[in-house]
Amino acid sequence: MKVYINKPLCTGCQHCKDVCPVAVFELRDREDVANINVDGAPVEMEWKNNPDSDMVAKWKDVQDGHNHFAEKNDETSGGISVGVNGEACILCQACLIQCEGECIHIIDDTETEYKSIYS
Repeated sequence: MKVYINKPLCTGCQHCKDVCPVAVFELRDREDVANINVDGAPVEMEWKNNPDSDMVAKWKDVQDGHNHFAEKNDETSGGISVGVNGEACILCQACLIQCEGECIHIIDDTETEYKSIYS
Protein backbone atom coordinates (compact mmCIF):
# COMPACT_ATOMS: atom_id res chain seq x y z
CA MET A 1 0.00 0.00 0.00
CA LYS A 2 1.00 3.57 -0.56
CA VAL A 3 -0.30 5.93 2.15
CA TYR A 4 0.13 9.68 2.04
CA ILE A 5 -1.41 12.78 3.56
CA ASN A 6 -2.67 15.92 1.85
CA LYS A 7 -0.69 18.02 4.35
CA PRO A 8 -2.48 21.41 3.99
CA LEU A 9 -5.75 19.69 4.98
CA CYS A 10 -4.37 17.94 8.09
CA THR A 11 -5.83 19.36 11.32
CA GLY A 12 -3.41 17.46 13.56
CA CYS A 13 -6.28 15.68 15.34
CA GLN A 14 -4.17 12.49 15.58
CA HIS A 15 -7.17 10.20 14.99
CA CYS A 16 -5.27 8.36 12.24
CA LYS A 17 -2.41 7.48 14.58
CA ASP A 18 -4.76 6.55 17.41
CA VAL A 19 -6.92 4.12 15.39
CA CYS A 20 -4.32 2.53 13.12
CA PRO A 21 -3.64 -1.05 14.27
CA VAL A 22 -0.32 -1.29 12.39
CA ALA A 23 1.35 2.09 13.14
CA VAL A 24 1.23 3.62 9.66
CA PHE A 25 1.10 7.22 10.93
CA GLU A 26 3.31 9.58 12.93
CA LEU A 27 2.51 13.14 13.93
CA ARG A 28 5.42 15.49 13.36
CA ASP A 29 5.95 19.13 14.24
CA ARG A 30 4.81 21.46 11.45
CA GLU A 31 8.11 23.32 11.40
CA ASP A 32 10.02 20.11 10.58
CA VAL A 33 9.32 20.36 6.84
CA ALA A 34 12.22 18.09 5.83
CA ASN A 35 10.68 15.21 7.83
CA ILE A 36 7.06 15.89 6.88
CA ASN A 37 7.20 15.58 3.10
CA VAL A 38 8.55 12.03 3.11
CA ASP A 39 5.44 9.93 2.45
CA GLY A 40 5.28 10.32 -1.32
CA ALA A 41 2.41 12.81 -1.47
CA PRO A 42 2.09 14.66 -4.79
CA VAL A 43 3.82 18.05 -4.80
CA GLU A 44 0.52 19.94 -4.49
CA MET A 45 -0.23 18.01 -1.28
CA GLU A 46 3.15 18.59 0.39
CA TRP A 47 3.55 20.82 3.44
CA LYS A 48 4.67 24.34 2.59
CA ASN A 49 3.76 26.00 5.92
CA ASN A 50 0.35 26.93 4.56
CA PRO A 51 -2.73 25.12 5.94
CA ASP A 52 -5.90 25.06 3.86
CA SER A 53 -7.89 28.19 4.79
CA ASP A 54 -11.28 26.44 4.52
CA MET A 55 -10.10 23.67 6.83
CA VAL A 56 -8.74 26.19 9.35
CA ALA A 57 -12.04 28.09 9.30
CA LYS A 58 -13.98 24.86 9.85
CA TRP A 59 -11.89 23.53 12.78
CA LYS A 60 -10.02 26.40 14.48
CA ASP A 61 -12.72 27.12 17.08
CA VAL A 62 -13.95 23.57 17.64
CA GLN A 63 -13.52 22.57 21.28
CA ASP A 64 -13.12 18.80 21.16
CA GLY A 65 -9.93 18.33 23.14
CA HIS A 66 -7.63 18.46 20.10
CA ASN A 67 -5.01 21.12 19.40
CA HIS A 68 -6.08 21.77 15.82
CA PHE A 69 -3.29 23.26 13.69
CA ALA A 70 -0.86 23.43 16.64
CA GLU A 71 2.75 23.71 15.51
CA LYS A 72 3.96 20.91 17.77
CA ASN A 73 2.52 17.52 18.62
CA ASP A 74 2.03 16.95 22.35
CA GLU A 75 1.42 13.17 21.99
CA THR A 76 -2.37 13.72 21.98
CA SER A 77 -2.77 16.07 18.99
CA GLY A 78 -1.12 18.89 17.10
CA GLY A 79 1.50 18.84 14.41
CA ILE A 80 0.86 17.14 11.10
CA SER A 81 0.34 13.52 10.10
CA VAL A 82 2.82 11.62 7.94
CA GLY A 83 2.26 8.16 6.45
CA VAL A 84 5.62 6.71 7.46
CA ASN A 85 4.80 3.01 7.29
CA GLY A 86 2.42 2.65 4.35
CA GLU A 87 3.68 -0.81 3.44
CA ALA A 88 2.22 -2.08 6.74
CA CYS A 89 -1.30 -0.84 5.88
CA ILE A 90 -3.93 -3.60 5.95
CA LEU A 91 -6.64 -1.40 4.41
CA CYS A 92 -8.89 -1.66 7.45
CA GLN A 93 -9.98 1.92 6.63
CA ALA A 94 -10.29 2.99 10.28
CA CYS A 95 -8.16 6.07 9.55
CA LEU A 96 -10.28 7.01 6.55
CA ILE A 97 -13.42 7.20 8.67
CA GLN A 98 -11.82 9.08 11.58
CA CYS A 99 -9.79 11.72 9.68
CA GLU A 100 -11.21 15.19 10.45
CA GLY A 101 -9.27 16.81 7.61
CA GLU A 102 -10.28 14.23 5.00
CA CYS A 103 -6.63 14.25 3.99
CA ILE A 104 -5.60 10.58 3.93
CA HIS A 105 -5.01 8.78 0.63
CA ILE A 106 -4.35 5.05 0.32
CA ILE A 107 -3.47 3.41 -2.99
CA ASP A 108 -3.59 -0.38 -3.09
CA ASP A 109 -1.72 -2.84 -5.31
CA THR A 110 -4.32 -2.49 -8.08
CA GLU A 111 -3.89 1.33 -8.06
CA THR A 112 -7.36 1.77 -6.51
CA GLU A 113 -7.36 4.94 -4.42
CA TYR A 114 -9.20 5.29 -1.13
CA LYS A 115 -9.78 8.69 0.50
CA SER A 116 -10.91 9.71 3.93
CA ILE A 117 -14.58 10.63 4.43
CA TYR A 118 -15.24 12.26 7.77
CA SER A 119 -18.86 12.80 8.70
